[in-house]
Amino acid sequence: MLRIRRELVDEIVAHARRDHPDEACGVIAGPEGSDRPERFIPMTNAARSPTFYQWDSMEQIKLHRELEANDEVPVVIYHSHTATEAYPSRTDANIASEPEAHYVLVSTREPDSHEFRSYRIVGAEITEEPVEIVD
Repeated sequence: MLRIRRELVDEIVAHARRDHPDEACGVIAGPEGSDRPERFIPMTNAARSPTFYQWDSMEQIKLHRELEANDEVPVVIYHSHTATEAYPSRTDANIASEPEAHYVLVSTREPDSHEFRSYRIVGAEITEEPVEIVD
């Protein structure tokens, strides 16, 4: 189960809306070993695509250095789908490389609402998990 603060959900959704119609992507870091998402880190979708995301390679290097220096891990890895439901595509599953992370997808296909779902992806196997949003 993903337990996440409402303010972090709001930041993910706001990022997804800002980048729409392109997919948005990013990380929420937390203390190593805690499974507690705490620090919102929006990333640049270098692909600038409505159907695919790719982290900017320089940002990715900077992110990994920052995480290591702060004894943090990517607790949540998120991205948006702009025209489809919030379910990982085959490509999403194939590039998922953090077996301990919660993979959050936000669908912005509806202009006045959003869909927010979380998954575990291990070895390209997708398992949806409950999300508890706390204040």
